[in-house]
Amino acid sequence: MAGLWRLRLPLPLPGVPHCNAWAIAAGDGVVLVDTGMHEPGSMAELERSLAQVGLSLDQVRLLACTHAHVDHWGQAATIRDRAECEFWMHPNHRHGFATATDPELALARRLEIGRQSGMSEAVLQRYAERARGMASGIARVIEPDRPLVDGVEIQTDLGVWRVLETPGHAPSHICLFQAERRLLISGDHLLGRISLYFDYGWTDDPIGEFLSSLDVTDKLGARLALSGHGKPFIDVHGHVEANRTLVRERLDSVLSAAGAADHSTKAPPSGAADHSTKAPPSGAADHPTKTALEIAARVFGEELTETNTSWRLQETLCYLRHLEIEGLLVRESEGDLARWGGTPN
Repeated sequence: MAGLWRLRLPLPLPGVPHCNAWAIAAGDGVVLVDTGMHEPGSMAELERSLAQVGLSLDQVRLLACTHAHVDHWGQAATIRDRAECEFWMHPNHRHGFATATDPELALARRLEIGRQSGMSEAVLQRYAERARGMASGIARVIEPDRPLVDGVEIQTDLGVWRVLETPGHAPSHICLFQAERRLLISGDHLLGRISLYFDYGWTDDPIGEFLSSLDVTDKLGARLALSGHGKPFIDVHGHVEANRTLVRERLDSVLSAAGAADHSTKAPPSGAADHSTKAPPSGAADHPTKTALEIAARVFGEELTETNTSWRLQETLCYLRHLEIEGLLVRESEGDLARWGGTPN
């Protein structure tokens, strides 16, 4: 499409080889959406991608980021410095700033979550040693010049893009919608392949937020989604439905793994905003409780390694919290350890 360019930027992340930034024509320059991760050579990759479509960094008039994950805002400071442009992002960005602003505190928080979830001290120690040697992926922490919240508009040659707050994947997540062309810059809220990730512990119920955000994007009638990873895709409604389905399958799997197999979640009609679940039958408390680590191993049906445990555990904890809010599971504390099981009669 004339006036809209996909910039494919490499990432050093297992299973996530690249991310997309989007350049949109705006007067004598462009609006740049997302940045890629900051690491050695990453700015050269961004400049190379811009040059391949006939653009340069000094043409960036505004930088807008869909959310505060390092692969989407990590190079914001360098871009703002060099392009002398403004940087806009959602204000609920603490989850993305923590690692760079106070890495030891952020690591201590992650270790405590792992300890509560049943990870051994030996595994946690090895994780801490690796984490202390890893770069943050952020060039420098800078505050946004303007908050991207519902109602904010971005002017481009393709028309006005409206900001939609879509938390769930991250507390700071937003999408951009161009109504006349029915274009949705979906960030990581909707991807071409159905893949789920949620930040745990920064908001009360990431799963509930994500389901509500799916309702928001479903009502738009978008015909083309420009996602943060992978290729653009049509059938936006189909992708919304597939995400709803996978979330509910995972919730049911978590219930089963926690020993509450009879408490299946209610699947609402397509497009419904009601995310309630059935009340559990009596007798749920007869099942033994389990740690989040034990539940995650059963839900995903794969060996949990030191590479994938953090990812899987965060997702599982978000499901457990949602089911706790819905009254389908209870959390019990045993010293530093948290265990989960069915609700009492």
